[in-house]
Amino acid sequence: MEPGNGGGTLKAMIAKRSLTLALTGLLTLPIAACSDRSDDTDGATKSDSSSGSAERETPGAELSTVVFLGDSVAQGQALPLAAAFEGSDVDFHSMASTGGGNIVGPAAEKQWETLPDEIASAEPSTVIYQITTYDWGSEQEQRDAYERLLTTVTEADAKLVFVTMPPIKPDDFYKPHMDDLNRAPDVAQAVAEGSPEQAVVLDANEVWGDTYQQNRDGVADRSSDGIHTCPQGAARFTDWLLTELEELYPDFTPPAPEDWANAGWSGDEHFKIC
Repeated sequence: MEPGNGGGTLKAMIAKRSLTLALTGLLTLPIAACSDRSDDTDGATKSDSSSGSAERETPGAELSTVVFLGDSVAQGQALPLAAAFEGSDVDFHSMASTGGGNIVGPAAEKQWETLPDEIASAEPSTVIYQITTYDWGSEQEQRDAYERLLTTVTEADAKLVFVTMPPIKPDDFYKPHMDDLNRAPDVAQAVAEGSPEQAVVLDANEVWGDTYQQNRDGVADRSSDGIHTCPQGAARFTDWLLTELEELYPDFTPPAPEDWANAGWSGDEHFKIC
């Protein structure tokens, strides 16, 4: 795939749970339903997340304003999410950030200096926290941070939705922290189960599979850096997350993919290495 994705034009059609994306100047490819997984793992390191969403019943109230938290992985996913929510009655605020965004691990306390006020000022109905690639620390440190976030979100009269991060292909920087990252979804699940009226965990393995997979149907789905997503992957994630939110908020009707997939976001510099 060429940098910039040939102008970044995406077209999308959906038939039930299938999403078809076309990148201008490149291939038109069918993308299987979000629940389908490929056996091609590109030599990836497996993420042992066991958290799930089968028994979730929270949040259930009106979806009016969404705050999206996370690291640079979430930043890329926020681009199609913003385009999608722009065509709905839901306000969307991304607070994802490059080189951080984590609430536990390196520089997390710096994040906490401003995060509570930022969340409160957005007046969200829902805060979505995608577990970051920097959520390092002991099980207790992770639990303390996730409970702190839950308290912060609850005090803002909002519900908390944890989303598991895409599995990564760790380099030497991440390898020492894989035990922490593999544990984080289970810790988030335990926190959510302790406050079932306020929090829920969504397992995005339904989108990504259990291991990093760079290409799907011959087109880049994940970045070659082993961490980030490409436009196709970000679009598939958006389609999945909107459907999950519809299940959590029955009054929410997701905008059709053709209304947001071709909105120009795929040409963003964030995807330049795809």
